[in-house]
Amino acid sequence: MTDPLVFLPGMMCDARLFAPQLADLSRDHAVTVAPITQGETIEDIATGLLEVLPQKFALAGLSMGGIVAMEILRRAPDRVARLALMDTNALAETPQSATMYEPFISKARSGQLDEAMRDFMKPEFLAPGPGRMAILNTVFDMARDIGADVFVRQVRALQRRQDQQPTLRKCKCPALVLCGEEDGLTPVKRHRFMADLIPYAELEIIPGAGHLPVLEQPGAVTAALRRWMARPAVQRA
Repeated sequence: MTDPLVFLPGMMCDARLFAPQLADLSRDHAVTVAPITQGETIEDIATGLLEVLPQKFALAGLSMGGIVAMEILRRAPDRVARLALMDTNALAETPQSATMYEPFISKARSGQLDEAMRDFMKPEFLAPGPGRMAILNTVFDMARDIGADVFVRQVRALQRRQDQQPTLRKCKCPALVLCGEEDGLTPVKRHRFMADLIPYAELEIIPGAGHLPVLEQPGAVTAALRRWMARPAVQRA
């Protein structure tokens, strides 16, 4: 039996984000989705999750979930058996970019969560195609269920997140860095950069997908995750 696989969803998302992967992988792996909705900072969220997660686990995070995954790796590297970072970002916000989040917070606080989400998750972040709006509407449905208070906390946590480049350089487990080829939010070049930092990383670029390849091209992502899960636990240079 392999280590249990823990998925960490993106901002304002829940298990519906990984529905295709859960349906497939749960046939022969112990799989769970851990929420990233508790805590005021990325550090708080990671600390809370470490209190309830198994002693050792494979960890796969998408977008903000990837940011939390890197913090979990930083805090408890011996507990992370393997790491998958999908459509995410290892860098901290600059003061200028952090300021750009403020209008989203103002809208959410004034009862305009739908508008804030539409500003935050734009159609062009996904690959073009007939399924784009259906996927976005799934994201907006998840956001409504999670609520404006969590939106504000998550945005604040993103604004204050730290640079995880040193964490990635120290990563000693089998790692997958995966990105939609047409990701308009966290582009491919950022993932090449992350993969170059990690000693045992493999890079997967998913054609026909943008920021949410788990829903845009679910079969290709699941296949990449299966290859990652099957890699030897101990790597040699």
